[in-house]
Amino acid sequence: MRVDFYGGFGEKGRTCVGIESDGFRLLLDAGVKTSARGSDDYYPAISAERLEKTDVMIVTHGHEDHLAAAGWCIERGFSGRMFMTDETRSEAEPCLEAYAGTEHLNLFRRSRVDRLGLGNDVLRLGPLRIATGRSGHIAGGVWCCVDDGRAKFTYCSDIVPSSGIFPMDPIPRCEAIAIDASYGDDDVPADRRAAQVSAWIAAQSGGCVLPTTLYGRSLELFAVIPGRVALAPGMREALAMQIEGDAWLVQGKSALLRGRLDAAEDWCEDSTLPPAALLCHDAMGMAGPSKKILEMARTESRPTLFTGHLPKNSSGERMVSEGRAVWIRLPTHP
Repeated sequence: MRVDFYGGFGEKGRTCVGIESDGFRLLLDAGVKTSARGSDDYYPAISAERLEKTDVMIVTHGHEDHLAAAGWCIERGFSGRMFMTDETRSEAEPCLEAYAGTEHLNLFRRSRVDRLGLGNDVLRLGPLRIATGRSGHIAGGVWCCVDDGRAKFTYCSDIVPSSGIFPMDPIPRCEAIAIDASYGDDDVPADRRAAQVSAWIAAQSGGCVLPTTLYGRSLELFAVIPGRVALAPGMREALAMQIEGDAWLVQGKSALLRGRLDAAEDWCEDSTLPPAALLCHDAMGMAGPSKKILEMARTESRPTLFTGHLPKNSSGERMVSEGRAVWIRLPTHP
């Protein structure tokens, strides 16, 4: 078995891993690097020739650094089968609308996407047997174990072993593993970080702005917000979809989250910022309602909290560096 790394290693973004065994080629994820938009480094460092010879692509979850280059791969010659979970397929189009060009989005829409299941031996692809498990990171998110009969390689994608919302299934024994270490040596436990985030929000009596991903961290952040919650356009639907997927949630959480969602307010883009915690996407100020909301927050000096990766020169990175916003990581990665 040969493993090639086309992006996402030694950098944040454009995650893409190639597997080759007995002439069969599999691609795991095809993401973009948001800090390199407008340059060749935005996409994985894989050649058109290699894409043309790739038989199958598996997408592990619906975040841009793992998915948004799927249409680009098709444009460059990939014509094989594509697999993802039903939830990831639902998350894919909003992701591509925000981070891929219209042509790449349309190529993806016209492509066939097959269902990726959960469990041992869920797929047999040429000489490869595929096992999957829940990653603990997002509804529909999985890790993948690839077995060619001689060796097992596990690609973790993004994993969260200790999420209070999304469960993670145990990873099987394997000869090699590519493990998520997106935030380096931050060893503060998830429950302590969540308490820090909740305390910061509680201290903002006049309301605050909480940029987040549309899926995944949005639900983890939503679960720890004390007091009034307002939802920017698109957020209620994204939260509802995640809450409906009981199989992807820690047991007993869905009823509590549904009640919180029913009590949340909706915020319209032509309104003033509300006296509540306003949950909006994206997490960086690069797409979605957060682009306008962060401009308003900057003008009004509204307290703003970022909780994840901030690409260089993004609105979020600038606000934090200028002291106009706070950053407390909510551990959705190890």
